[in-house]
Amino acid sequence: MTQTPDNQTESEEKQLIGINAKTGPHTMARSWSGGRRRILGKGALESYTYHVMSRTCGGEVFFDDVEKEALKRVMARLADFSGVRLVTYCIMGNHFHGLVEVPKREIWLERFTGPTGEQRLLDHLRVLYSRAYVDFLKAEIAELRKMGLEALVQTKLEGIKKRFCDLSVYMKEVKERFSRWFNKRRGRRGTLWMDRYKSVMVEGRGEPLHTMAAYIDLNPVRAGLVDDPMDYRWCGYAEAVSGIRRAQRGLSKVTDTPVDGWDKTGAEAYRCLLFSSGVEVKDAQNVNVMRRGVTADEARKVLKEKGKLSSMELVRLRVRYFSDGLVLGSKEFVEGIFTENRDQFGPKRKNGARRIKETGALFSMCQLKKRAIE
Repeated sequence: MTQTPDNQTESEEKQLIGINAKTGPHTMARSWSGGRRRILGKGALESYTYHVMSRTCGGEVFFDDVEKEALKRVMARLADFSGVRLVTYCIMGNHFHGLVEVPKREIWLERFTGPTGEQRLLDHLRVLYSRAYVDFLKAEIAELRKMGLEALVQTKLEGIKKRFCDLSVYMKEVKERFSRWFNKRRGRRGTLWMDRYKSVMVEGRGEPLHTMAAYIDLNPVRAGLVDDPMDYRWCGYAEAVSGIRRAQRGLSKVTDTPVDGWDKTGAEAYRCLLFSSGVEVKDAQNVNVMRRGVTADEARKVLKEKGKLSSMELVRLRVRYFSDGLVLGSKEFVEGIFTENRDQFGPKRKNGARRIKETGALFSMCQLKKRAIE
């Protein structure tokens, strides 16, 4: 049975006080890429979608249930603050996945324009910061204006705005905020995360988006933790099934259905997608399970009124393109992103799209020559 925030234990909520509490001021540190190439949307689209993933040091630090819940709440709150949409996610024992939609900053910031824009901007800080800190900031701005230092006021406000609609800033703050809480809880010191997060740009519609969302929500099934992803509390699908509107809004984007229609058509459409995409893989004799997933009988039961099973082999397996491919989508989409980021590639590179051999429908910006499928 799916667990929801309504049946959180009192003991667990006490352990999460530090996560739930609003914070004080935050100082932005210089970002470092760790040498990993980053592909970001620079074109005319109003938003770009990314699969992000990060693992604990050596994969050796494992999260308990309270810690998974804490990371989930950090990801959700910082998404609300940062202006990004957490389409879906999955938090496993030693790593997490997120499918994040990042809008163009200039478009998202239009909500803070006009005569009352600055007040709305400062009020928005309450998503993350304490009332005391926001009141202090307002008083500081008022004092600067009394002294005729409007330029300093605008510099301070611009510094706040730079934290919005930025994938790197969002991921950096998620990992740092959770690390501080985690280390304090465990009485440990040092780095929690193995390296900087991995990211793959995903075309924000159609099969590429369907494939990636299902891949993320099926993680606990492939790991053998549950038979049905709705029974794993720390994934977007389970939250959507349990009635969490934020999760329903994210998956409604995947199914291209209105969020108010989740209970009518969206939930059914996404469940069919999961079960048709996550069928287990057996050997040639159809005896031994080579890759965990939902059984064919379970899939048929879910889809008995929906026609044939999908043959999307890509989601049945753990495919490295999903974390190492840089960009995932149709040929046209990948070529467009390659053109926008042409300066990141050598002069011998003539085009961007590389067909993924395991499927005829998807393209990547990287051709993985070894271990494409793990």
